[in-house]
Amino acid sequence: MSVKRIASRYAKSLLDLSVEQGNIERVKEDVDALKSALGNRDFELLLKSPIIAGSKKKKVVDAIFGDRLDKLSNAFIDIIIRKGRETYLPSIVDEFLLQYKKYKHISSVKITTAEQLDGASLAAIKKSLQESVQTDDNIEIATEVNPDLIGGFVLEFGDKLYDASVRHKLDLLSKEFDKNLYVRDF
Repeated sequence: MSVKRIASRYAKSLLDLSVEQGNIERVKEDVDALKSALGNRDFELLLKSPIIAGSKKKKVVDAIFGDRLDKLSNAFIDIIIRKGRETYLPSIVDEFLLQYKKYKHISSVKITTAEQLDGASLAAIKKSLQESVQTDDNIEIATEVNPDLIGGFVLEFGDKLYDASVRHKLDLLSKEFDKNLYVRDF
């Protein structure tokens, strides 16, 4: 079975259980904390190591998180480790966050601009996105600055990309000149 499929199934089961028990927000906080911990390369390598026993991995997780995790989150991690699926934990965490956003109708949007956006521009873009049928009810915006764009912006959400940058328009114009049939080569 593929990693994506395994991660999707485990993430869905955690999401469904947390919804059923009415503590989805608490479990999401735990998953965010776990994602943060998985950002540590040593911790991720420990979980992926086939040499280290599952009981030791569970002790390390308990030492890191202690009593800060919800009972459901703790039991979930325990099951993952007992089943020998801890190598998939980073993928499960990412998949859970994607499914959580889908459940809560949150669209993640990334805006790349040549210069930092001011508050009014960001608010106008957010308003336009909320009125769009392409995005969900709630919008989560991440901004990035890339001076190579020269001007304009690049908007990414879901599997869509809208490139309204000056760099993109110059590239299109350059390609148009390359295939101009009316100019003879000398």
